[in-house]
Amino acid sequence: MTDRYENPLCKRYAGREMQRIFSDDNKFSTWRKLWIALAESQRELGLDIGEEQIAEMKAYAHDINYEVAAAFEAETRHDVMAHILAYGEQCPKAKPIIHLGATSCYVGDNTDIILQRDALRHVKKLLVNAIDKLHGFANEYKSLPCLAYTHFQAAQPTTVGKRASLWIQDLLFDLERLEFTQNALKLLGCRGATGTAASFLSLFDGDHDKVKMLEQKVCEKMGFDGAYPVSGQTYSRKIDYHTLSLLSGIAQSACKFSNDIRLMSHLKEIDEPFQDTQVGSSAMPYKRNPMQSERIASLARFVTVDALNPALTASAQWLERTLDDSANRRIAIPQAFLAVDAILSLVINIVQGIRVYPKTIAKNLGEELPFMATENILMHCVRKGGDRQTLHERIRLHSTEAAVKIKQEGGENDLISRILNDKVFRLSEDELNDLLRADGFTGRAGEQTEEFLSEVRSVLEKHKGLLGLDIKIRV
Repeated sequence: MTDRYENPLCKRYAGREMQRIFSDDNKFSTWRKLWIALAESQRELGLDIGEEQIAEMKAYAHDINYEVAAAFEAETRHDVMAHILAYGEQCPKAKPIIHLGATSCYVGDNTDIILQRDALRHVKKLLVNAIDKLHGFANEYKSLPCLAYTHFQAAQPTTVGKRASLWIQDLLFDLERLEFTQNALKLLGCRGATGTAASFLSLFDGDHDKVKMLEQKVCEKMGFDGAYPVSGQTYSRKIDYHTLSLLSGIAQSACKFSNDIRLMSHLKEIDEPFQDTQVGSSAMPYKRNPMQSERIASLARFVTVDALNPALTASAQWLERTLDDSANRRIAIPQAFLAVDAILSLVINIVQGIRVYPKTIAKNLGEELPFMATENILMHCVRKGGDRQTLHERIRLHSTEAAVKIKQEGGENDLISRILNDKVFRLSEDELNDLLRADGFTGRAGEQTEEFLSEVRSVLEKHKGLLGLDIKIRV
C-alpha cells in the first residue's frame, strides 16, 4: 500500500520471524489457544464442558475470521469481546463456555508474555550468532597490533582482536541478562477482574484448591511453570520494563560496536561490507559510507529511548489496573523487539563481511609509535650508561621539533631519525629497530584475547544448537 504510512521496521529492517511473532495471526491464534487451555482445564476439574465443544474450538484455533471480528469491534468498541463473539460464530456449540470466568487480560496479558518469551528466544539466537561471528574475527586478528585511542587521541597500542573482545564481552553481559529475564517470565494466570480470582472461585463453588489447580493447568498447557504469585487485573508492568531494559542494553552494546566501526572506517583501517553496485552517495561517487553501522546507531537510539515507555507505564498504574498502558504497549514492546532484530542482524552481516587493511593499520601505528617508544629508548640508553636527565631533555626537544614538523609543516614524523643521529644516545639502527617492534608495545593484548576467547568458546559450545542463522539484509 503506497497511499498510507507503513512501519519501516517491518517494511525495511526487521526479519520475517520477528514480524511473524508479533503478527495478528500469531496474536489472535494465541488468544484462542488460551481459551482452549482454559476450557480444557475447566473440564478436567469437573465443569460441564463437552469434548465436542473443545474439538470445535480447536478446529478454528488458527482460522481467524477477521472481518467478523472487525464488525463486532466497531459495534462494541472492545477488541477482546469482538474476538469472543467472532470465535463464537465459528463455534456455536462452544460459544456459551468461551472465556468462561475470565477477563480481557486473561488473553491479553498472557499472550503478551508468551510473545515476549518467543521473541526473546529469537533475540537469543541472533545474539549467539553475533557473538560467534565476533569470536572468529577476534581470533583471526588477536595478534595484529593497532594504534589504540583514548578520547580518540593516540594512546598505547593494542591489537585488533583485543578491541573486538570488548564488543564480545558487552554482548556476553547481554546474553546473561537475557537468559535471566527469559527464565523469570511467568504468566498472569487466571486472576479475574481485580486479581482475586473471585469469578473462578464462584465457578468452582468456593473450592480454592481447584482454582489454584486451574491456573497451574493453564500455565502448563501454555508451556510455563506457573504464574506470578499476585497481581491486579494485569501482571506488573515492571515485567515489560525488565524486558525492554534488556533490549536497550543490547542496543547499547551494538551501538558501541557500530561507532567503533565508523571510527575505524574513517581511519581507513577497515570497511564494512559494500556491494559492487552499492552507492555511497548520490553526489559523491567515490564515497563508501559505513551505512550499516550508521543504521545500527540510529535504531539503537530508538530502542534506548523506547525503554523509557515501560518505565513510565509501570510507575503510572492505578491501584488494580488502568487502561492508559494499552495503546503504549501495543507500540513500544513489539517495536523494540523488531528494532533489536534489525540491529543484531546488521551486526552479524557486518562482521561476516568486514574487510581489514593491515598495511593501513601498520601505517597509522607507525606514525605514532616513535613517540610511544621514547620511554623504552630512554630506559635502554640508561642501562647502557647514559645520563637519564640529559637523555630525557634531548628526547623532549626532539619530540617537540618533530611535532612542529608534523602539525605546522605537514611533514613526516622524523623523531626516530633525530634520535638515531644524536650521538648522545649512542644507538645503532638495529638497536633502534628492535626497540620499535610494534608487538613490544601491546602488553598482554594478544594473551588476554586468547584467554578470553577460550571462555567465549565454552559459551558458544553451550549454545551450539542456535548457530548457523542465515541473515539477509534487505536494504
